[in-house]
Amino acid sequence: MTVRVGFLGAGFIATFHSKMLRACGVEHERAGVFDPDRARSEAFVARAGGFVAGSEDEVIETCDAVYVCTWTVDHPRQVEKACAAGKAVFVEKPLGVDRASSLRVVEALESSGVVHQVGLILRYSPAFALVESFLCDRDRRGRVMSVVFRDDQFLPTGGHYESTWRGDRAKAGSGVLLEHSIHDVDLLDRLVGPVTAVSGQSRSFHEIDGIEDLMVGTFDLADGGIGSLTTVWHDLTERPSLRYLEIHCERMHVEVEGDWFGPVRITLPDERIDVAGDELLALCAARGIELADPEGAFIEAVAAGRASAPSASTALRAHVIVDALYESASLDGRSVPIP
Repeated sequence: MTVRVGFLGAGFIATFHSKMLRACGVEHERAGVFDPDRARSEAFVARAGGFVAGSEDEVIETCDAVYVCTWTVDHPRQVEKACAAGKAVFVEKPLGVDRASSLRVVEALESSGVVHQVGLILRYSPAFALVESFLCDRDRRGRVMSVVFRDDQFLPTGGHYESTWRGDRAKAGSGVLLEHSIHDVDLLDRLVGPVTAVSGQSRSFHEIDGIEDLMVGTFDLADGGIGSLTTVWHDLTERPSLRYLEIHCERMHVEVEGDWFGPVRITLPDERIDVAGDELLALCAARGIELADPEGAFIEAVAAGRASAPSASTALRAHVIVDALYESASLDGRSVPIP
């Protein structure tokens, strides 16, 4: 089966997925593309193929799988529409502007049974996959004591992302934590969690209504340790998006710069690792870590009619934690338990 792929949204993120689809080498065909800005749809089609559709319905009618790459508030409605038509869905993160709207997405995808995948791409990162393989050996590493995560990016409302909607509360819901660092929350909970309680403080230096550009969160971990996340949108365009992670366990130290190819540094009593790029990929292979391409994995799952990952129900966990951080910030940093 050759999967016909359509796009709802033709902006920066849709273009990113389109390029990744082309690079993954998995056979597929391009179907309809719809964006409220027709000129953007036309430019997308000129670059990537397919045709300019006149409506969301036309995209859904002409494809086997649809990429939902629109502003966040529209995700639940568009996912429900695709599910009603029985089409496979790749939905960008966040699922919705809050836990309730995200649950609508989960319910639509799970009840319809369509093949789907959520765009939490850090789950496919070689750097974090390598770290996870070491963290799995609890006897060797000991308990997780401290985690420090920093994520910074320039404010994505100045045209760099071919749009300004992330500065519109009605479309984005909120700011840097939900729109950008839901990846980080998902990663922290998976690598060193489960997270049992959170507290948060937020600020809006750019004074955009309802759009925080700084969130500092503290995470209580089931191991007894404490994690912290600082996520910030600044004005330094020379730093488009950079992550740094440091983990202290009783008998292991981990340091990761960047979010895909490292460098990754791991120190144990009897072993020290310092790898990046091709060396990192080689070590993943030597440790039996299977590294899939998220775009190729989705198309192959659609063609085979099997489940893909991460699923919407898995992604909902990060929304629960994000909502708790926003609740804590509204309560001057009071601790909020995570179910």
